[in-house]
Amino acid sequence: MPKIPDVYAAEPIPPAAMAEVTRILQTGDLFRYTSDNAPVALLEQEFAQMLGAKYALAVSSCSAALFLSLKALGLPRDARVLIPAFTFGAVPSAVVHADCQPVLCECGDNYRIDLEDFAAKLPDCAAVIISHMRGHTSDMDAIMRLCDAAGIPVVEDAAHSLGTTWHGQNIGTIGKIGCFSFQSYKLLNAGEGGIMVSDDPDLIARAVIMSGAYEHNWQKHPVLMESFAKWQNKLPLYNQRLSNMSAALIRPQLAELARRVFDGRRNHDHVAALLNASPYLQVPDRLGPERRAPDSIQFNMVAMSAAQAGTFVDAAAAAGVKIQVFGQSTDNARAFWNWQFIGPIPDLPKTRAMLIKACDVRLPARLSLAECDVIAQIITSSAAQAMHAQRAYG
Repeated sequence: MPKIPDVYAAEPIPPAAMAEVTRILQTGDLFRYTSDNAPVALLEQEFAQMLGAKYALAVSSCSAALFLSLKALGLPRDARVLIPAFTFGAVPSAVVHADCQPVLCECGDNYRIDLEDFAAKLPDCAAVIISHMRGHTSDMDAIMRLCDAAGIPVVEDAAHSLGTTWHGQNIGTIGKIGCFSFQSYKLLNAGEGGIMVSDDPDLIARAVIMSGAYEHNWQKHPVLMESFAKWQNKLPLYNQRLSNMSAALIRPQLAELARRVFDGRRNHDHVAALLNASPYLQVPDRLGPERRAPDSIQFNMVAMSAAQAGTFVDAAAAAGVKIQVFGQSTDNARAFWNWQFIGPIPDLPKTRAMLIKACDVRLPARLSLAECDVIAQIITSSAAQAMHAQRAYG
């Protein structure tokens, strides 16, 4: 049996980045506004072109991109922003940071938005953030119909969905704004960083200024000058820029993205088939229009008690595979009841029931199928061990 892979190790940075990194270190040219063709500006151009968007703005994190998106929308203080209850804690945090109130929407067993609850809560909200959590795309056709009819803007949190498409259109380009992450566990890795895309020049101009394009640095962005001139000196500066060093690390990885997406999908679908062969595990199907770009796998425990779930997780860990159960990990930032900073925690029984049985395992694109087999074997045998052990002693 092959060695158990380290699923937390990142892919190596391409050698093509080293010459540019060396140049930047030698010149000290780290600030994005020192020239018109700085690495950050080039990254924005290349990323927008790759996604099929008109404009891109690189910033310090995906959380910063979400925050700037809400500020650029001009939402009033205490505006209600509808978000999925299954997301990372940074999403409601960005809403709070923007002086707005997060409103949590139920999610189902397939990890996607419950459309009935979404439709019921939408009329009282001023904006929507759709988190494609762990790369699972909710029904964007239905969501956009509802939001367009109500005149409510949609921001896509696509931190986990770079390379995913919906009816062939890139996730992140369906709503008003799309936000992506360059954190180390994402398909493009700069350690930290993020980027937002939009086709709206006035909106992106506001975001550019607030990101920290002080004085006339906005002139280095390819957006309509009248949009910038309208907003200069009228908006606060939050200084959430990306550095040239981060951009130098990311740009050579753009050429690697298609391969990483292909390999990640291959690995996910291979492991999903093996897990679905177990009577104790279930990987939800993708939605029809969705073509995913996963770098992890999520699955539900089937008919496992809390004791059996604990035995399952412990057995897998002992064999070398870490399984995170979203709703059973202490202080998990993806469990909505741990977001005490949002105020009173709502009662969301569907999402709570899902999180209690939903499992998460890293599955990087760089793994071979043989390594994927090792991971799948440990997961399925640990599930069987947990169920049989409890039955034997229960």
